[in-house]
Amino acid sequence: MPKKKSSSSLAQQSVGIRLSSHEKICSERMSNLMTSIERLEKKVDALQDNVSKGKGIVAVLVFLGSIAAACIGYLNIK
Repeated sequence: MPKKKSSSSLAQQSVGIRLSSHEKICSERMSNLMTSIERLEKKVDALQDNVSKGKGIVAVLVFLGSIAAACIGYLNIK
């Protein structure tokens, strides 16, 4: 009597195919996420640099303003 193909082996094959296609999709999603995260990290670094430059410029302007105010104050006293 020939051996019957069990329906469970067919089901296991279809599950294996579904899992492999699911893994491919997940792999592609993960690579897209990693690319997005890398781009965001670069943007955050650029923003941090800009903020640091802005803080430096504000500090210089405050210093120059205090010198100007001191000079004006000194000249008004006399």
